[in-house]
Amino acid sequence: MIETIHYAESVSGTVGLPGDKSISHRYALLAAIAEGESTLEHFARSRDCRSTLGCLRALGVDVRESAGTVTIRGRGLRGLREPQGPLDAGNSGTTMRLLSGILAGHPFAASIAGDDSLNSRPMGRIIDPLRRMGASVTSREKGLPPLGIRGGRLAGIRYVLPVASAQVKSCVLLAGLYGSGPTAVEEAVPTRDHTEIALGEFGAVVRRRGPWIEVDPDPVLRGRRLCVPGDLSAAAFFLAAAALAPRAELRLPGVGLNGRRRELLDYLAEAGLDIEITEETAEAGEPRGDLLVRSSPRLAAGGLPPIRGDRAAALIDEIPVLSVLGSQTAGGVEIADAGELRVKESDRIAAVALNLRAMGVDVEETRDGLRVPGGRPLGGADIEPRGDHRIAMAFAVAGLSARGETRIHGAECADVSYPGFWDALRAVARP
Repeated sequence: MIETIHYAESVSGTVGLPGDKSISHRYALLAAIAEGESTLEHFARSRDCRSTLGCLRALGVDVRESAGTVTIRGRGLRGLREPQGPLDAGNSGTTMRLLSGILAGHPFAASIAGDDSLNSRPMGRIIDPLRRMGASVTSREKGLPPLGIRGGRLAGIRYVLPVASAQVKSCVLLAGLYGSGPTAVEEAVPTRDHTEIALGEFGAVVRRRGPWIEVDPDPVLRGRRLCVPGDLSAAAFFLAAAALAPRAELRLPGVGLNGRRRELLDYLAEAGLDIEITEETAEAGEPRGDLLVRSSPRLAAGGLPPIRGDRAAALIDEIPVLSVLGSQTAGGVEIADAGELRVKESDRIAAVALNLRAMGVDVEETRDGLRVPGGRPLGGADIEPRGDHRIAMAFAVAGLSARGETRIHGAECADVSYPGFWDALRAVARP
C-alpha cells in the first residue's frame, strides 16, 4: 500500500489518539495472571497489542473485545496453560520480551516467535537474566528467535541492566514474581516505569531504592477496571506536524503524561514549541491531560537541542520524527548514544538517513546516531520505511513540509502501532 502526502499549509483540529501501546501490553499481561476479571478501556488497537492478546488466548486466557474495551478473565499467577503450538508475537518486541518473563515462571515448555523482522532482533538481553534465574531458554545463533522457554520455580536475583531498556527491565521484574525471593533490577539510566506502576496497581509489592527497583515474589494480583491514556508516542507525529506548519492549532485530548515519557514535551518546549497542557488528571498512577499545540516560528528559527545520554534513552522512540523536525530548523539536530535504534523494527538510524537523503538532506550517519543539518527545504520523494511503523509515520510528517509529492511505500506498517493514522493525518492537514 502506498500513501501519497502533499505539502500542508495548515494543521488544525482535534486528534483522538489511540490507547497507549506500552501500557496496553502491560495491563493485558498482568490481567491474564491476576485473579478475577479485568476491564481495560481504550485499549490500543495496534497490531502489536493484538499479538499480545493472541498469545494470551493461546495460553488459555479468556479474552473478549468490544468497542475499544478488552475484558480479560485472569487465570492467576501460575494458571497459564501450555500452548498447543508456537506463540506468535508478530512484529512486537514488547510481546516477546515481557511474555518471556512470565513464561519463565510456568512449569511447561513454550516456543515464541515473530515475523521476519522480529526474528532478526537479538534477544540475548533477556535470555541471560532468565537463565540466571533458572529458566531454560534456547534460541537460534546470536540469541535470535524463536525462543524456547521451559520455566518453573525461579531464583530471585539482583540484576544490573547492561543497556537502558524498559523491556528488559520489565522482563526481569515479571519473572521476579515467580522467584524464591525478591528480585531487583538496577538501571543506571531511568527508563519508562509503566511496568512498575501497573504491578503496583494489580497488587504486587514494588520498592524503589535509588537506582534499584525490587519486586516481591508470589503476589496475589487482583483484576482491575482501568482506562488506558492516549499514546504520547503517537502524539509525537502530530506535535511535529503542527510545529512545522505555517498555520497550526491542534488539540490532542487525554494524552498520557507519565513522568518518564514527558521528556518529549519538555524537550520540545525547550526547543521553542508553542504547547499548552490542560485538564491534567491521574488515574491508576498514570497522569494524563490535553495538549494544545500551535505553529512555532521560534522553533524553526533555532535548532533542536542535542539528543544524547539520558535524553537519548528517554526519547528513543521519538528520534525518527525528531530527526525530521530537526532538518527543518535552522540549526538542525545532533543525536548520539542511540545505538539501540539499530535493533528496532528496522535499523532506524540507517532508515532515517536513507530517507532524509532522498528528500535532499545531507545527513551524516554515525555508529550510534545522526548529525542532521538544518535549513534545507525538503523535496518530495519515494520513501522506503523498511516495514517500520515509526519510519513511515515520521516521513509522513516530512511529506507535509516537502515541495512535491511524497510517496510512503508499505504504508500499512503504521498499523503496528497506530491503526487509522493515515485518516487522522488527512483530517487535520490541509493544503
